[in-house]
Amino acid sequence: MADAVGGATADGAKVAGLFKAYDVRGVVPDELTPEVAYKVGRALVTYLSPGTVAVGRDMRVSGPTLAGALVDGLRDQGADVVDLGLVSTDGLYFAVGRYGFPAGVMITASHNPAPYNGFKICREEARALSMDEGIGQIRDLVLADAFADPPDGRRGDLTQRDVLDDYARFLLAQIDPGRVRPLKIAVDAGNGMAGETVPRVFRHLPCEVIPLYFDLDGTFPNHEANPIEPENVADLKRTVVEQGCDLGVAFDGDADRMFLIDERGAFVGGDMTTAMVSVATLARNPGAAIVYNLICSRSVPETIARNGGRPIRERVGHSFIKATMRREDAVFGGEHSGHFYFRENWYADSGLLALLTVLQLVSEANQPLSAVLGPLDSRVRSGEINSEVADPAATIAAVEAVYRERGATIDHLDGLTAEFPDWWFNLRASNTQPLLRLNVEGDTREALDLGTTEVLGLVRGEPAGIPD
Repeated sequence: MADAVGGATADGAKVAGLFKAYDVRGVVPDELTPEVAYKVGRALVTYLSPGTVAVGRDMRVSGPTLAGALVDGLRDQGADVVDLGLVSTDGLYFAVGRYGFPAGVMITASHNPAPYNGFKICREEARALSMDEGIGQIRDLVLADAFADPPDGRRGDLTQRDVLDDYARFLLAQIDPGRVRPLKIAVDAGNGMAGETVPRVFRHLPCEVIPLYFDLDGTFPNHEANPIEPENVADLKRTVVEQGCDLGVAFDGDADRMFLIDERGAFVGGDMTTAMVSVATLARNPGAAIVYNLICSRSVPETIARNGGRPIRERVGHSFIKATMRREDAVFGGEHSGHFYFRENWYADSGLLALLTVLQLVSEANQPLSAVLGPLDSRVRSGEINSEVADPAATIAAVEAVYRERGATIDHLDGLTAEFPDWWFNLRASNTQPLLRLNVEGDTREALDLGTTEVLGLVRGEPAGIPD
């Protein structure tokens, strides 16, 4: 492979653009090619010097080709490779933590459309790399394309290992399966890796699973595996209501994110799932710290505090959440985006563990999901609203000036957050596009609608309704 790659190099700017804040991702083969994958393998070993690297992949069509090239690069640079085969991203993180692998690579593009693929990279203890720590350095090595041969001239070995049954046993050990009632659950795997992981867990539980799109198919023939978009959970909502399910569950493509649908067919945001998991977690870990991102509802820190926990607010993004969890010894962390992090899982994501925790909570309450959620969810939210603007920084500054003048409490932990007694908003710039992302929450629908109209008017240059 080394000889095949050594000649032509992809356009430097195009290759550099593959390296994002938290992973490597692009369209295959127009942007991400086997040649780039090979170089990522060599660069990873050069940067981390791991003796062994665990490699897993999801069901995307380009996965086997990219995996082969990546593994060749890792081995040519002298690292041994343990091929985990088809696995979920949370399963890869589990394997790195449980078996002590010095590094791991998950080949996935998560929730992106079928033509995309990429690499999520972690080091020991499932510590994910980011642009500031690891991804930027690997990018520079790939662009330089000048790799020294391993000192001993040895090519790494390749072995295979299936970890999903071990992962299922680990997940079940984090709850009390005997306390889970025989619930009827519709599960939409979106033709993603949940179709492989969910059956391995639920064969040990008394629940009836109604499967939607469990066949692994990286072309996503039914809908994209991105459950945060309403059209992608329409089938699941309908199934829950028509078949009288206790709840529904939707996973993204690599099965690390999870969203719930209640028994009435209503979508449950990731922040409300964070609140429910916090209640269950604090019952087992009194007084523990729990981290949440600042897009979450005010109800989340209130719920944590009311249940005796220590709420810690953090900016959006797994690298920030995980670092704060480690520093504060937090037992759990959650984000509005459906990412849930557990100390027992090496501070890594596990949508399945969040689901199991909610199932036990609902079972013990002996109430519908909506009734369990009701006391925790007293506010209304806009969801994320994107606006394309010419100058995101200048727009945020202009919006801040208006609300500072109006007496809002302002902070800049992540973009601009402005708070009033009965509503608040956060306005953040996208990392990759000239977009501003707005999230608004109100204590009432009237407060939400008024606040959303006001802020969007300022952002989009239509300031109707803003008081003088």
